[in-house]
Amino acid sequence: MNDKSSPTNATRHIVLIHGAWQGSWAFAAWQPMLAAHGWQVHAVDLPGNGWQITADAPAHLDSYTAHVTKVLRGLDAPAIVLGHSGGGITASQVAEAVPECVAGLVYLAGMMLPSGMSFIDLIADTAVSAPGVDLAGISPWLDHSADGLFTQVRADGALRCFLQDCDPDAARAAVALLRPQQESGRAMRNRLSAARFGCVPRVYIECLDDQSVMLPLQRRMQQLSPGAQRISLDCGHVPQLAQPELLTSLLLPAIEKFIHQRQSAH
Repeated sequence: MNDKSSPTNATRHIVLIHGAWQGSWAFAAWQPMLAAHGWQVHAVDLPGNGWQITADAPAHLDSYTAHVTKVLRGLDAPAIVLGHSGGGITASQVAEAVPECVAGLVYLAGMMLPSGMSFIDLIADTAVSAPGVDLAGISPWLDHSADGLFTQVRADGALRCFLQDCDPDAARAAVALLRPQQESGRAMRNRLSAARFGCVPRVYIECLDDQSVMLPLQRRMQQLSPGAQRISLDCGHVPQLAQPELLTSLLLPAIEKFIHQRQSAH
């Protein structure tokens, strides 16, 4: 059995969880930088998201959580778990499920939603305090399948809402990799407790020019789930492609501290 609490184990793992319509490829430009700083990177492909052997599996919070938990249980030390965009919901639920395997949580323009609240609920809640502000994000750029079970992002919407500040060639390459998303993998609500999720330290990376998860939504999530360290980036929704060097330099000191704190506690 792996001893995940050993203070002599210096392995630094980071598990990366992609958002809707994406896959592990969403972190490809960033992974070499993390590896160069000594991190073992584990970018997952969530079930039912069109990639790898689980492409046709059911997509919902329980299946996502089980998939990432299996990855974490296979590591030799607690890991940093990062959720980009909608991947933040899974990151939170993983911390609730196996807090002993999670050294810290990172929300990269991520959905750090309180227990019981969906992203649609958040939009309605935020609209009350930000009247007249367009919070629709990517929604107007989605095509729905005839049965209503899947959505697909139109290329022009992805370029406008996700990738507007990325290198044009890299942006077009990313658009080509987007896949239909099961709606069951988007309409999710966390089930969190203070005793488990609440004991895991968190960082929230807010993206000031995000056209998908708009800044008022990011700020409202930080109000509703207080306690996360804030890092601000002047960029759009995909900093791991638009500003990977700056993202690395600002994030690593915080998450290395999480790892050291976990080791010192044991």
